[in-house]
Amino acid sequence: MKPIGETLAELRRQAQYSQIDAAAMLTKEGYPIKNKGISAWEKGLSTPNAPQFLLLCKMYGITDIYSAFLEPNPENPLAVLNEEGKEKAQDFINILALTDKYKYVDTSNSNNTTVKEETIIPFRTRELPLFLLPASAGPGEFLDSDAYDMVIVGSEVPESASFGIRLNGDSMTPRYLDGQIVWVHKTSELVNGDIGIFYLDGNAYCKRLHRENDLMELISINPEYAPIPITENNDFRIYGRVVS
Repeated sequence: MKPIGETLAELRRQAQYSQIDAAAMLTKEGYPIKNKGISAWEKGLSTPNAPQFLLLCKMYGITDIYSAFLEPNPENPLAVLNEEGKEKAQDFINILALTDKYKYVDTSNSNNTTVKEETIIPFRTRELPLFLLPASAGPGEFLDSDAYDMVIVGSEVPESASFGIRLNGDSMTPRYLDGQIVWVHKTSELVNGDIGIFYLDGNAYCKRLHRENDLMELISINPEYAPIPITENNDFRIYGRVVS
């Protein structure tokens, strides 16, 4: 089985889309992402969530996810055929569909047919604030608490999330990418090692909290960025814990 990212890259190229095209289509469907995010998925640095993955499959024309990403689907007899074999099988199916004996007839509205009651599983959605000004994942930028939009989210966002914020910069790569939306549980209490959103002297940061004895600092995942020390002279607050 190939890595998912490698398979996604092959399927995108087969569909004749660029990474920019894929990012634009996902953004249009309500899942904002930049082409760097698509690149990270394809390189295996991160993975799309379930809705993003299903949308990619739809965009790339994938109808049998099992066969595309794992192995020939035992439930799909066409999966063991090459392209020529699939074409011949489809020709035979088309011939059968023209005959009354084998043609499918929808009898769901027939008076003599008992229609089973469908079980509808509700798709729960909710509204959360998404801040328009980015928390810094690089140089610090001020977080204006009034600059946000209310967005509708589904099960892809953790229940504990209180708000979302779009990151700016590469100091938290490869875990979090420039332009990526992270979801945050609002709290003022974090433990050592938590990744959170912080206010420091007029700027907002997405960093990992490091506490050791009397030392407290904000750590970047990208080793090119130096730790930011926190002292009693700083104006410092904790906005919340990153949960996505």
